[in-house]
Amino acid sequence: MISPDIKQAIEILKRGSVSVVSEAELAAKLQASAKSGKPLRIKYGADPSAPDIHLGHTVPLSKLRQFQDLGHQVVFIIGDFTAMVGDPSGRSSTRKALTREEVTANARTYQEQVFKILDPARTEVVYNSSWLAPLNFAGVLDLASRYTVARMLERDDFQKRYRAGLPISVLEFLYPLMQGYDSVAVKADVEIGGTDQTFNLLVARDIQKEYGAPPQVILTLPLLEGTDGTQKMSKSIGNYIGVSEDPREIYGKVMSISDSLMWRYYELLSRLPGEEIARGREECSRGMNPMEWKKKLARELTERFSSPEGARAAEEHFICVHQSKNIPHNVEDLVLAEADLKGGGISPVALLRKANFVASNSEARRKILEGAMALNAARVTQPDDMLMVKDGDILRLGKRKFKKIVFSAPGKK
Repeated sequence: MISPDIKQAIEILKRGSVSVVSEAELAAKLQASAKSGKPLRIKYGADPSAPDIHLGHTVPLSKLRQFQDLGHQVVFIIGDFTAMVGDPSGRSSTRKALTREEVTANARTYQEQVFKILDPARTEVVYNSSWLAPLNFAGVLDLASRYTVARMLERDDFQKRYRAGLPISVLEFLYPLMQGYDSVAVKADVEIGGTDQTFNLLVARDIQKEYGAPPQVILTLPLLEGTDGTQKMSKSIGNYIGVSEDPREIYGKVMSISDSLMWRYYELLSRLPGEEIARGREECSRGMNPMEWKKKLARELTERFSSPEGARAAEEHFICVHQSKNIPHNVEDLVLAEADLKGGGISPVALLRKANFVASNSEARRKILEGAMALNAARVTQPDDMLMVKDGDILRLGKRKFKKIVFSAPGKK
């Protein structure tokens, strides 16, 4: 019989998940852990393919934190070796592998950011190069012999590429096997991943059995939609909310999501009790303005990833700029010198670059053509025009970036 405590733990862990393989195995592992006093080892692997973590990454990280709060140990694998291969999950073409230098740089920022969510005392950070790199060719052949090509081609994205005549490298077949060997190396009891990782997680169970280890339970989680409400959150698409962004950006981006998407963010990201979230959804369905519930979500997430003070300031900024339509207080100065002007004016592209609002001229032109730039109350839409600026003018990009133009002597206007 499953104890009430174990039942409650399972309900907590299932919240927001897509599937558990299997719930009976999870209950048995939790019961054995409670009886022995030995915490379960909860595996999560992340290939440092980009330097920044966004809210989409925090969905599995928050689930890991739930396991930690129940007394278990997280094994956070930084896939520095597998990142150089590239995970083919969900891709229609061979993925570009990263260099060792790129992987090392990205891995440093991963470690700094994951502890915004995870408890360091219950987290073991390991690099899979420590066991994959020493495998000699005989070891790789032994690993490859434990899975068939037929089973590998059951994978949906491989099937599609094979039928379309698109290339699949043998290296990509090795990726799920390496991820499975990770589970053997760290003695994983449970592995967490997104739904796009389901095939790899199931392969890991088979690989563990091949090496004489008990198979891990797998718990899959949904992929969080980005601020556009349609595509998976991604920095390359630009629909992301980064955990290390300025508090104003985090708060403002959360406030920009649709009312319907707000409840999905509550379900997957909020730490509020499920009953309270259900109450909020019910209130809004009966006609309550969802703005206050969206502010509550924005405050919670901004505070979690910055500070209470940062969240308060971000909310005040949002109310001032977006609800009251005012220019924010204490706008940072953009200092211009006479050398920055040509014929008394400056191009919109140069002005955005000078303000550090964009990273390239092409990004500046794109933002201008999208109508995101304004000088005082006037929208700027022609990237090749010259702007005649004066002391005290307010430059704005989008809804949250402001700077006040100030001229340095001797070119002060």
